[in-house]
Amino acid sequence: MKRRIKKVAVVGSGIMGSGIACHFANIGVEVLLLDIVPRELNDKEKAKGLTLEDKVVRNRLVNDALTASLKSKPSPIYHQKFANRITTGNLEDDIAKVSEVDWIIEVVVERLDIKKMVFENLEKHRTPGTLITSNTSGIPIKFMNEGRSEDFQKHFCGTHFFNPPRYLKLFEIIPGPNTAPEVLDFLNSYGEQYLGKTSVVAKDTPAFIGNRVGIFSIMSLFHMVKDMDLTIEEVDKLTGPVIGRPKSATFRTVDVVGLDTLVHVANGIAENCPNDEKHDLFKLPGFIDTMMEKKWLGSKTGQGFYKKEVAKDGAKQILSLDLNTLDYRANKRASFPTLEMTKTIDKVADRFKVLVKGKDKAGEFYRKNFSALFAYVSNRIPEITDELYKIDDAMKAGFGWEHGPFQIWDAIGLEKGIEMMKAEGEEPAAWVNEMIASGNTSFYSVKNGATYFYDIPKKELIKKPGQDAFIILDNIRKSSEVFKNSGVVVEDLGDGILNVEFQSKMNSIGGDVLAGLNKAIDIAEKDFQGLVVGNQGPNFSVGANIGMIFMMAVEQEYDELNMAIKYFQDSCMRLRYSSIPTVVAPHGMTLGGGCEMTLHADKVVAAAESYIGLVEFGVGVIPGGGGSKEMALRASDLFQKNDVELNVLQEHFLTIGMAKVSTSASEAYDTNILQKGKDIVVVNKDRQIATAKAHAKLMAEQGYTQPIRRKDVKVLGKQALGMFLVGTDSMEAGKYISEHDRKIANKLAYVMAGGDLSEASYVSEQYLLDLEREAFLSLTTERKTLERIEHMLKKGKPLRN
Repeated sequence: MKRRIKKVAVVGSGIMGSGIACHFANIGVEVLLLDIVPRELNDKEKAKGLTLEDKVVRNRLVNDALTASLKSKPSPIYHQKFANRITTGNLEDDIAKVSEVDWIIEVVVERLDIKKMVFENLEKHRTPGTLITSNTSGIPIKFMNEGRSEDFQKHFCGTHFFNPPRYLKLFEIIPGPNTAPEVLDFLNSYGEQYLGKTSVVAKDTPAFIGNRVGIFSIMSLFHMVKDMDLTIEEVDKLTGPVIGRPKSATFRTVDVVGLDTLVHVANGIAENCPNDEKHDLFKLPGFIDTMMEKKWLGSKTGQGFYKKEVAKDGAKQILSLDLNTLDYRANKRASFPTLEMTKTIDKVADRFKVLVKGKDKAGEFYRKNFSALFAYVSNRIPEITDELYKIDDAMKAGFGWEHGPFQIWDAIGLEKGIEMMKAEGEEPAAWVNEMIASGNTSFYSVKNGATYFYDIPKKELIKKPGQDAFIILDNIRKSSEVFKNSGVVVEDLGDGILNVEFQSKMNSIGGDVLAGLNKAIDIAEKDFQGLVVGNQGPNFSVGANIGMIFMMAVEQEYDELNMAIKYFQDSCMRLRYSSIPTVVAPHGMTLGGGCEMTLHADKVVAAAESYIGLVEFGVGVIPGGGGSKEMALRASDLFQKNDVELNVLQEHFLTIGMAKVSTSASEAYDTNILQKGKDIVVVNKDRQIATAKAHAKLMAEQGYTQPIRRKDVKVLGKQALGMFLVGTDSMEAGKYISEHDRKIANKLAYVMAGGDLSEASYVSEQYLLDLEREAFLSLTTERKTLERIEHMLKKGKPLRN
C-alpha cells in the first residue's frame, strides 16, 4: 500500500510540539495541533468576563504556545504565511478530529503515566492503519504501547526529533516490540525525503543513539574539566570549530539547551543503564548540583556557564563561571600552541593527527577526550545499534559534529587510536581487535563514489545504505575531476552534467573561482550537456573577495579594478547566455556575489536553509556583478499595464538598499531573488546536487536553446530617479541613514532608473551593466567605503559611518 501524509496531528504544543508542527507546515502538510484545556481563567480572561466554556479560553494554551513559537528566533517556520497550514484545538473538543489524519505524533510531558493516558484516549478516535508515534527522548517504547490494540502496536514507534526541529537534522526512529517493518521503512524514507532529515533507526535503549553518546561526551568533559584544571572558555575553544563542532562548543551549547534538560537525560541514563561501563560518569559533579540548586540553567534563566551583564556605563559584557569558586568573572581568552599549529590546515579531518600529538595541555585534552569517546562508542555496539555508521550519523545530525567518532578515529588512524587509548587506560571493544585481525585498517572507505562501512557480523566493508539519492562530492572528487585550480574543482557528475565546486576560503569569489567557472562552461559547451554550480561546504558563498577589491582600491589601481568587475559581470552573464543549461544550487549563506551568481542561472535548486541576499551596502558599494542590473530587469518583467511601475521598482530597490537577506529559501521568493514557477526548493540538502543534476539533464533533454541577450528592459529614467532621490534625502534628514548611506543609495537609484533619461525607455542589459560598474568603481574611490570594507575584513561586521 502506498502511504501518503497529507495531514498530521501533533498532540502537545510545548516548544517541541509547536516546533514539529511548524516543520510539517514548512513542507506543505496540514497540521492539527492539540493541547489540554486550561483548568482556570487567567486575569485577562476574568477581566473580559469569559468562562471556562468559551472556545478562546479552551484553546488558550495551544494558541499561546504556537504564537510564542512563531515569534521565537531563530524562527521555526520557513515563512510566516505557512502558519496558516496549522489548525489549533484541544484534547476534549477536537480529539475526534484525529480520525481524519494520516499520522499522530505525541509530544506531551516526559511521564509514562501521562503518555499512556493520552494513547488510551487517542485510540478511541484513531482510524486503524494510521501511524502513531511518540517524540520521547528516552522512555522505552515497549512500556508505552502496553495495553494497546494489535493495530495500534503495529503502527506505533518512537520518532525522536531533535530541538529545534527545523534546524537539527537528526530523526531517530525507535521500533516497539511489535512495530511492522514496513512502518519503519516508510518513516525512514519519509524523514529523509520529505522532512529533510538524517533518519537513523535506533534500538529501544535509554536515550537511544544521539543523546546516549552526546550526553556521555558532555558528562565526560564535565569531569575532565576539573581533573585537568581547565576553564570553561578553554574547553569551548578546544571543542568548537577547530574540531568541526558548532561555535557554541560545549558550555555555550548547554546554556542554550538548558542545564535542566541535560541533567534530566543524564539522570535517566544513570538510572536505566546500571551495566554501562562508564556509569559513574553520568553522576553529576558537585558544580552541576550547585548550579541546579541555584537555577543557573542557562539562557532560559539568564545565567548558566555564561552570564550576560550590563555594566554601569551601559556596555554589555559576557561573564564566565569559575568552576572552582562558582563566581562569575570576566571572560578569559583561551589559546594553546597546539591549536596554532592547525591554523594553516583547512580540512578539519586533517587536524586530528596534529591535535593528538600536541605537547601542551590541549594535546593532553584531546588524547584523553578522544580515547574515552572511542572506547565508549565501540562498546555501545551492539547495545544501541548494530551498525557503526549510525552512531556517526546521529552525532553529525543531532549535535552538529562535522565528523562522527568513528570518522575521527579513522582520521587519526585505527591502530594509532588504539595505541593512544591504551596509553590513557582505555580499551576498545573486542570487535575492533577482531576487525584488525581480519585485515581491515579503517572503519570506512570510498569505492566508485560510494561510502562503505565495516559490518561487524560480516567482518568486511559493505556499502552504506540509502546513498543512491545523493551525490557526495567528497566521494567522487578524485575519480571524477575534469579540471582544477586553486579556486574550484570541476567534476563529472555523469549523464553529461558537470559540477563546479568552489574551494576558496568560505567559498568567496575571486579571480581563480571566476576562471574556473568560465573554464567549466567552456568544457561543458564542448563536451557535455549541462552545468551545475554547487558545493557541500557550510555555505554556498559569502560573496566576492572584498580583500582583493580593497587592495586594488587602496593602491588606486582603478583600471585593474574595472577589469575585475567586468570579468565578474561577464562571468555571471555567461551563466545565463551559455549554450548549455546552468543550474545553481545555493545553501546556507549565499550573499553578495554568491547571490548574483544565483540570479543568473537558468534555474535555481535552493536548499530550504538558504540565506540569500545582496548585502553590498554593508561594505559601502552596490552589487557590481550584475545584481543591480538584474533587480532592475526583474522589476521590469513584473510591470503590468496600468501598474504603478514606480512601486514595483521601489520594492526591488529596497531589497538591495536595505541589504535584505532571506531567513529561508521560501522567503527569497518575496524579494524576487528566487522566481516562482522557475526556481525550486529542496528540504534535504544532501539531495541538492543530485536534484540540480536531474534538472540540468531534463532541460538539456527537452531541447535547451541558448537565450538571446535582452535589449527590452524597461527603465523609468528621471521619473524614478527623482522619487528615489527625494526618498533618500528624507531618510537622511530623519537620521535613518547616514550621508554615506545616501550617497550609495543615490548611485544605486541612478543604475536602477537607467540613468537620467527624460522618459521611460527600453535598454539593453549591457547598458545597465555599464552603469552598474561605473557606480561601483566610483564608490571604491570614497574614503568611507574603504573604511567599511576594512572594518568588515577586520571585524566581520558592517560599519555604519
